[in-house]
Amino acid sequence: MSYIEIRGLSKRFGSNVVLDHVDLDIEKGDVIALIGPSGTGKSTLLRCLNLLEKPESGQITIAGKTYDLTSRHSREINELRSHTEMVFQQFNLFRQKNALENVMEGLTVVKGLDQDTARKIAVEQLVKVGMQDRLFHYPRHLSGGQQQRVAIARALAMDPLLLLMDEPTSALDPELVGEVLQTVRSAAQEGNTILLVTHEMPFVRSVANRVIFLENGRIVADGTASDIFEHPQNERLKKFLIHISMLEES
Repeated sequence: MSYIEIRGLSKRFGSNVVLDHVDLDIEKGDVIALIGPSGTGKSTLLRCLNLLEKPESGQITIAGKTYDLTSRHSREINELRSHTEMVFQQFNLFRQKNALENVMEGLTVVKGLDQDTARKIAVEQLVKVGMQDRLFHYPRHLSGGQQQRVAIARALAMDPLLLLMDEPTSALDPELVGEVLQTVRSAAQEGNTILLVTHEMPFVRSVANRVIFLENGRIVADGTASDIFEHPQNERLKKFLIHISMLEES
């Protein structure tokens, strides 16, 4: 049995099928990058796993328990979310709280830790992402890259079994992308299990141990970075990589 198992995940918006009975096995320490054209269900897949979107069908087995992803029982939703954490494109920090308080919030409210313990964990995580000199800065006084690093620290502080990252650099100016990618790289090197959506292909090549290509809501290619980028077997994948290569060269 795999560390995490996803079975039969389907999602549609109206008549548009976005995910079509997706099955996925994830091993502990996997860093899996989801790639593919826009609109192929990559971000929707992440949002379904964290129950931010309600799929038509699907289940996930994590921490030895199987959850029905169509369930709307608050206890099950909260329990599943305690095992997963999402890093969004737009940071989603509490504007009225400083960096330290943003990271402490989930530890005290969700995990019920006392203030001293939560503060110790929050500081440790903020130091790891290079934000030790910005502990008491509010989001409005932080750059986009710094806000995203606080958001990553907040997610890691919750010690999730699965870290979901939805294009964490897409809202950043180009000069800020590198600092966030290095933070993600460090999280991967520490053994975190990560499911990542990104268009940063050089980064995918260097950090992901698995790359999954989605097309029309289905997994049509799944392999190592070398398998996907250097020895693609699927014709649609080949065309996608040629297109990406042309964009990188332009």
